Amino acid sequence: MDISVVVPLYNEEESIPELYAWIERVMNENKFSYEVVFVNDGSTDRSWEIIEELSKKDERVHGIKFRRNYGKSPALYCGFEVVKGDVIITMDADLQDSPDEIPELYRMITVDGYDLVSGYKQNRSQGDPLSKTIPTKLFNATARKVSGIHNLHDFNCGLKAYRRDVVKNIEVYGEMHRYMPYLAKNAGFDKIGEKPVHHQARKFGKSKFMGWNRFVNGYLDLITLWFLSSFGRKPMHVFGFLGSLMFFIGFISAAAIGMDKLWALSQGIPQRLVTDSPYFYIALTMMIIGTQLFLAGFVADLVSRSSQGRNEYQIEKTV
Repeated sequence: MDISVVVPLYNEEESIPELYAWIERVMNENKFSYEVVFVNDGSTDRSWEIIEELSKKDERVHGIKFRRNYGKSPALYCGFEVVKGDVIITMDADLQDSPDEIPELYRMITVDGYDLVSGYKQNRSQGDPLSKTIPTKLFNATARKVSGIHNLHDFNCGLKAYRRDVVKNIEVYGEMHRYMPYLAKNAGFDKIGEKPVHHQARKFGKSKFMGWNRFVNGYLDLITLWFLSSFGRKPMHVFGFLGSLMFFIGFISAAAIGMDKLWALSQGIPQRLVTDSPYFYIALTMMIIGTQLFLAGFVADLVSRSSQGRNEYQIEKTV
């Protein structure tokens, strides 16, 4: 099979029929063999009924239905589990991503040899307010700096193409869908490209991803991913180092205070009690915090070796 299209969706009943008709037209014009996997992320409208109807009419349509809303990353994870195509295309269901981009994305993967190609949305200034565009630019600039992937301008674009090996060897969870290129790079797939893509105005409904909290969460996820990629399999290296450093500084400080007291006593110089010195309590606090950090690193090491069930989701139906 040439292409698998994975479409995560939440309450997009108006868009689904038009989106599939558009995908079908593009695929037939280019003579691609394909499948479309709709992942219904706990929709409360008729989205699932429409997917079932499409599946009955066309065996190339498949669906996964979550019992409740989990989020975009879990939807992609479960979609990636079942795809069979050589190239996997992800796109949103709101008709803002154009299926006409699929042939070029496919060519970039199969001919140019990219592992992953990310879309770069154009024409966004026509409809997005400054309250969205400015944080988006700052977010992408930070993501480029932290990830080391300097040729991407839009990490959060839903329209992406992957070589099949990529989606079968990366784990997307939580809200890490924003950082698929970073996840791919950490897994050893470092040939990552970008393609400018047409960004259309939303035709039905309203965006499910508005608000400042998405940018705050994005930065927190980026910090998490940076830490996991750097120390995820060796948390003791960072916590143990910081803990040992703080304990050592605290111990040396406490010893210096004690030595100063002993020297004063040996010289007959009046000296206040050690416990009257604020430096003694600072040194003691550093020793306690250092011990706690060291133990935190030890516990984190144990957890990292035994973490299970992070990607278990309740799937009600499949077609």
